[in-house]
Amino acid sequence: MKNYRVPFLIAVAANIVALAVLAGYWWSTRASAPGMSAEAGQSDAGMASMRSMPAPDSMGAASTGAPPSAPEEAEPALAPLQISSERLQSIGVSMGEVRREAVDDKILTTGNVAVAETGLATVQVRFSGYIQKVFADATYRYVRKGQPLFTIYSPELVSAEREYLLAKQSQHGLARVADSAVASDAASIVDAAAARLKQWDIPEREIARLESTGKVQQNLEIDSPVSGYITEREALPNKFAQPGTPLYTVADLSTVWVLAQVFQSDLGRVKAGDPATLTVDTFPGRTFSGRVDFIYPDIDMMTRTARVRLVFPNPHLELTPGMFVSASLHVPMGEHEVIPASGVLQTGTRQIVFVSHGGGSLEPREVQLGARVGDDYIVQQGVKAGDRIVTSANFLIDSESQLRAALGAFTPPPPGAGRAVGSATPQAKVDLASDPSPPRKGSNVLRVKLSGADRSPISGAQVSVTLFMAAMPAMGMAAMRVPVALTDRGNGLYEGTAQLASGGTWQVTILAKKNDEVVASRQLSVSVTGGM
Repeated sequence: MKNYRVPFLIAVAANIVALAVLAGYWWSTRASAPGMSAEAGQSDAGMASMRSMPAPDSMGAASTGAPPSAPEEAEPALAPLQISSERLQSIGVSMGEVRREAVDDKILTTGNVAVAETGLATVQVRFSGYIQKVFADATYRYVRKGQPLFTIYSPELVSAEREYLLAKQSQHGLARVADSAVASDAASIVDAAAARLKQWDIPEREIARLESTGKVQQNLEIDSPVSGYITEREALPNKFAQPGTPLYTVADLSTVWVLAQVFQSDLGRVKAGDPATLTVDTFPGRTFSGRVDFIYPDIDMMTRTARVRLVFPNPHLELTPGMFVSASLHVPMGEHEVIPASGVLQTGTRQIVFVSHGGGSLEPREVQLGARVGDDYIVQQGVKAGDRIVTSANFLIDSESQLRAALGAFTPPPPGAGRAVGSATPQAKVDLASDPSPPRKGSNVLRVKLSGADRSPISGAQVSVTLFMAAMPAMGMAAMRVPVALTDRGNGLYEGTAQLASGGTWQVTILAKKNDEVVASRQLSVSVTGGM
């Protein structure tokens, strides 16, 4: 027992020591847990804070996470111009005048010829019978009013005619009777028989024949009530016809309709009674005159057009149903001030005209336009009758006006004092060169050679070059202005670098100052390669 007691005690002591070590480790771990948790919370908070901070963009500005809104492109400013008559002639400027006159607008459209519903007639009988002979035996055959169409045998009609003849004979037989009452009754019977025949639409000539011949005709001839073309035919030999059965439809084509399509935006200008004309390729060079008769009160939801009914006389039957025609509606609009459409410069949000004050003085002016009438616009505000405006080369004038406004240093000279744009001032000579030559889209080195009237170089001047390209709203391009300050390289040579964002034609203005005085200036155009 003593041999096992010592090892047992040693094992117990070892276990107690191990348990103490584990308990200490557990306690140290539990004590450090709050600190670690706090640190983790602080770390998470720091990460969240970093995530919430806006990330700087490439320019050092903090991004808000929302896409930056594009700046609104303002319309380029315009400035008055003073251009010599030689320069105006060289760039092809022509003038027009604001006029006040009666305006007759035209609405061009297309349509199809149709049968006038007012010229349709139906042939039918008011009694039953059997058709015997048919004279008008084909559709689209032309018949004249009173022309025989067919004959019909009707037992009812034969009986009615016999009753009429018997009544007439009885009236003649009783004519010698002294009793007036009997004679009156006989006359009443005759009138009743005649009225019956008339109610059946029996022609007067048939009743006259009965009286003159005293014989009943077995077959009655039915005539056309109007002149025109047979569009429908149901009359056939030996066919039994009942009262109210349509046997023929005859269309009078001496007047026809044209059903034209007019856009809903033009409907407000159209009214019944307006004159109209049409042309058709069947008769080149011919014009047919008519009028607007009716505007249908519905709009086609697919084409946004309404049908307008035009009426045209057709005495020679040249217009036939189904023809495709080109129509023109003439819309009287009263007296208005009008300007040539070529004189209006559309910038996208404004309409600009250049008003000439004489002597090469041009003023840009915004106008408010009405409807376009042919080659003119109705002008509602901005100019008045008698004003002269530029009607050609507007884009060149507009570019020059934008350039003057962009430079902001233009003072209009007095009338008649204009000089040719593009030439140097008499005090000095300015020459421009570029590297590469011609200039291209991107980086370009500009060199200006400045020399006096005696060709001696001018040094120590402050030389600037401004390149300007006018806005092109149709292509979504805003105006571009690139100012460049040149460095004096000595011996009258000045040099600088220009970054051009687009190819095309740029307007260049060179300005040289020395001792705060302008010693030279020049304006010219350069073509830059490389595309837009």
